[in-house]
Amino acid sequence: MNKEELLKAYQEKFGEKGQDIFFSPGRINVIGEHTDYNGGHVFPAAISLGIYGVYGPRKDNKVALYSGNVHGPVVEFDLDDETVEKDDCFWANYFKGMLTYLRQRKDGAKINHGFNLYVKANLPSGSGLSSSAAIEMLMGIILKEEFDLDIGRIALAKLGQKTENEFVGLNSGIMDQFACIMGKKDSAIFLDCNTMEYEYKPLKLDDYEIIIMSTNKQHTLASSAYNDRVAECHGALEKLQTKLKIKALGELDDHTFDEYSYLINDETELKRARHAVSENGRTLRATKAMEDNDLAKLGRLINASHISLHYDYEVTGRELDTLAETAWKQPGVLGARMIGGGFGGSAIAIVKKDQADAFKKNVGKVYRDRIGYDASFYDAEIVDGTKKI
Repeated sequence: MNKEELLKAYQEKFGEKGQDIFFSPGRINVIGEHTDYNGGHVFPAAISLGIYGVYGPRKDNKVALYSGNVHGPVVEFDLDDETVEKDDCFWANYFKGMLTYLRQRKDGAKINHGFNLYVKANLPSGSGLSSSAAIEMLMGIILKEEFDLDIGRIALAKLGQKTENEFVGLNSGIMDQFACIMGKKDSAIFLDCNTMEYEYKPLKLDDYEIIIMSTNKQHTLASSAYNDRVAECHGALEKLQTKLKIKALGELDDHTFDEYSYLINDETELKRARHAVSENGRTLRATKAMEDNDLAKLGRLINASHISLHYDYEVTGRELDTLAETAWKQPGVLGARMIGGGFGGSAIAIVKKDQADAFKKNVGKVYRDRIGYDASFYDAEIVDGTKKI
């Protein structure tokens, strides 16, 4: 998507020239799924698929948003309007929430005039590649840059999580926003979601590449079982806290969890907590395996992650299982698993570069035969976080 096309689309919609263009990437997560809100570790990276925004200032206090993907009406509201948009305009809440919380800050008074914003994504909506976090970080960086706000990138990520939790109503963790805004080219982020300590690690895959496999099944996490999983993990944590001085499941290793698992005494909560603890351990071991250039071990841990998400967390479903299980059988594949919230969305596979075309063809055929429609495949380039371009 080039600058000329974006500026032309802005001008056609708003009848004036756009001032600045921004880009906010989506993310993949190599391993560490549903561990962020459980205080565990994650290993995400920002990708070249994302959301573009063309900004233009206004002289009044109106905000006008238009999506080149939704093709609905222009969503207009006043700067001080903090109500939640409904129905066909719901997508605007990811922008509106960030605007609301940034204006509530001390330096929010600098946001003293309205603006027009044209957005266009090449990141599939509902793909599990974190389009909502990309939107939030796009809005955050636009407001920071255009109104000279004194706020750091990690603080913007936290406001994005607040937007997700409180404005939109999804009890998600910090990983998605952190990965979108803190991404670094050719690196993944090893993040402790309990302490917010992080480290960039080169994503060294030698003659392998990461392929994103989209189920093309739409999922809406806020209306799905996602919040149920958060509540089930919290229930398990509360039971463990009767004997253990912990603030999050991510503080436990497998051995300690095993010794105290009798406290949970609920089959569903036990499975959810077991995934959170074991996935955190897998993330630690997988990161070490990558540092040691043990890609075979990394692949096995990625496969194990999918199994745990299937049996203990129960968020995979027929479409994601078909992609991952078919990928495992292909030549040149190190590992594959679902990523994101689940219930649809996407999976990733680490595939030998010279086998990539055959891989897409073979997995695509099986998926269409079993599911009845096509999956989509994307090659992932690892890029920097949200920025002006």
